[in-house]
Amino acid sequence: MSWILVGGVCGFLGVALGAFGAHALRRSLSAEQLAWWTTATHHLLIHALALVGVGLLQRAELRAGPAGWAFLAGMLLFSGTLFAMALGAPRWLGAITPLGGLGLLAGWALLAWSGRA
Repeated sequence: MSWILVGGVCGFLGVALGAFGAHALRRSLSAEQLAWWTTATHHLLIHALALVGVGLLQRAELRAGPAGWAFLAGMLLFSGTLFAMALGAPRWLGAITPLGGLGLLAGWALLAWSGRA
């Protein structure tokens, strides 16, 4: 079992499901249901990282540099634009936010790919 592969796939799903909940489900779920969805996504992502950690403990070498760069770009674009808007930056920055989400998805996909057996 490649725990890095499993963790990468779970991380990818966590980002994708979080975006799905925030956009496609926000109008059809109650506040309580949306909170459950958010909590589930949060825990999926945290434990995806835990699985990656398990995989790293099992494997001494990992060539995951491209995944790291994709994560970094995704975090800067996704979180950066949201932080900026929360602090009063123009709302048009929200059009850039999905590019960060794609960077995060790419990072998880690249991480999963690097963990293949």
